[in-house]
Amino acid sequence: MNAIEIDNIVRKFGQLVAVDGISFTVQKGENFGFLGPNGAGKTTTINILCTLLLPTSGKASVNGFDVVRERRQVQRSIGLVFQDLTLDDYLTAEQNLLFHAYAYGVPRDVREKRMAELLELVQLSDRRKSRVATYSGGMKRRLELARGLLHHPQILFLDEPTLGLDPQTRRLIWDHINTLRQQENLTIFMTTHYMDEAEYCDRIAIIDHGKIVALDTPAKLKDAVGGDMVSIQANNQEQALKELKESFQLAPIIQNGMITFSVKHSDTFLPEFMRSFRSGLHSISVHRPTLDDVFLKLTGRAIRDQEAGAWEQMRRMMGGGMHG
Repeated sequence: MNAIEIDNIVRKFGQLVAVDGISFTVQKGENFGFLGPNGAGKTTTINILCTLLLPTSGKASVNGFDVVRERRQVQRSIGLVFQDLTLDDYLTAEQNLLFHAYAYGVPRDVREKRMAELLELVQLSDRRKSRVATYSGGMKRRLELARGLLHHPQILFLDEPTLGLDPQTRRLIWDHINTLRQQENLTIFMTTHYMDEAEYCDRIAIIDHGKIVALDTPAKLKDAVGGDMVSIQANNQEQALKELKESFQLAPIIQNGMITFSVKHSDTFLPEFMRSFRSGLHSISVHRPTLDDVFLKLTGRAIRDQEAGAWEQMRRMMGGGMHG
């Protein structure tokens, strides 16, 4: 049985089609990335999976539970870690976990053992009696991971799990996430705008204008870009775009003020290109395709900060029992 199944889901808001007949599955134990620019339908899809929105048509199931008919079962079988911290700073780590355990009805004989195991996993056992207000940002994020797993969810939804953290702490958080995934046999459904984090995913779906425009492993998505990425800065950008299209049969795009295009064999292409290009070059650089290049090619937009609104709505609508 798949962890998540989406079959031809459509969601309309009046005349606006936010999600336009998408279908995909997420396998049990998979780390699945769901990426898309703002307004692409990503948030709406996540809201449907977390039972906050009803689909206009189509079907979806999470952990084998129908998102329309079995909403409470879906909610109790998922964990959520929000972009914005949702811990109570005035309580200790232990008290934050206890509050979550009470909300989920975790039995007393299970509760203490489970809390101890998770605090050990995220290396916070020695600080369990400390108020969360004394924690660093990375420690708070680790505690939120522990809280999200306290009730033994089968799927963990992660919204920008390392937003605002420094690179060293981000790496530490991902080490913990991967350890938890293995030990808990978790399925992870994540959003991020850090493309280096998307590399952790087994597969990635990219949604744009309400449709899934790509779904594959990171390696295959990068291979599909079509070769090496060349970025140039020209004397006359408009003239350069025209020359690239007409004389070189390329499909250039603008990225961060640079003209970017892909070629299959840059080592043989570039010498001739530099001899024959007439629009004038200020600079030129070459790199292997990245997930940023994939996203830009498929959507025409660079990945931007993901919207926090849906996750804030989840927290309000699902109540205290759905914090993590």
